[in-house]
Amino acid sequence: MNSMKKAYTIDQQIARLKSNGMTFDDEEKAKEILLDVGYYRLGFYSFPYEIKFPCLEHRDHQLKPGTTFKSVYDLYEFDTRLRRLLLNALDRIEVNIRTKLIYNISLKYIDDPCWFVNRKYVTSKFVNDFEEQVYAVMRKNPIIQRHHANHPGIYAPAWKTIEFMTIGNIITLYDSLKEAEAKDLVANAYGCSRGVFYNYMETIRVLRNKCAHGGCIYRMDFPKGIKRLPADISAECRHNIKGGIDVVRYILGRISQSRKKDLKNDIQNLISSIQTPEAQKVIAQVSKIES
Repeated sequence: MNSMKKAYTIDQQIARLKSNGMTFDDEEKAKEILLDVGYYRLGFYSFPYEIKFPCLEHRDHQLKPGTTFKSVYDLYEFDTRLRRLLLNALDRIEVNIRTKLIYNISLKYIDDPCWFVNRKYVTSKFVNDFEEQVYAVMRKNPIIQRHHANHPGIYAPAWKTIEFMTIGNIITLYDSLKEAEAKDLVANAYGCSRGVFYNYMETIRVLRNKCAHGGCIYRMDFPKGIKRLPADISAECRHNIKGGIDVVRYILGRISQSRKKDLKNDIQNLISSIQTPEAQKVIAQVSKIES
């Protein structure tokens, strides 16, 4: 889809798509979709159909012969529905990671309910930054406010405070634990070494943020690379969405094998529901996800 220097009407958008080589089965339905999704956003999903894909330089937006509006919209629908499936799984994973961190580390440092700001257990940098970067916002939380109204102390105990941390905060806290034994208590619960667990948590964080903000995920990239084992990530998928999904499925399997199986089936059913062969081909080639 051509970048536009000024706004165009729906009819002009259709005309430009045609000039790029796109064909339409139902122009009225296409207009409805363009008004719903948006010309610019739909362009994220026409990109793999371009003759010059994946080249980003000197794009002329000309499409491969046979590219239909339906095939582009099918890719958009796949991405949207995949995002919802992954968000459900990621929410479950986030809750579990938070719970295991609270449980294991709070019992290890049982004499200090606020171990997360104790320099004996956590790096000084995390402690120094905690009030401004984490707890200042949390102080507005009604549950935390009620705690402070009824209990002494600067901070609420770990089981209350960490419950309201973001996944990013939790990953930073885990990385800031001083004792290797403490990190192992959490990482080993997922069948991982410390380094791999941190890598998988970072993968989950990046994927969750992308999904939560409605990002385009079918061809997203993980620049740092995903550790191959124990999630059995293939070499070609260490940087793409298939690798991210494999991490989600692996961690989910450590929580519940039935949930892992359900996610696999849901994704396979989603791919099978895609009507246009062109969109299925793009999914297999770009996302590396196959039914």
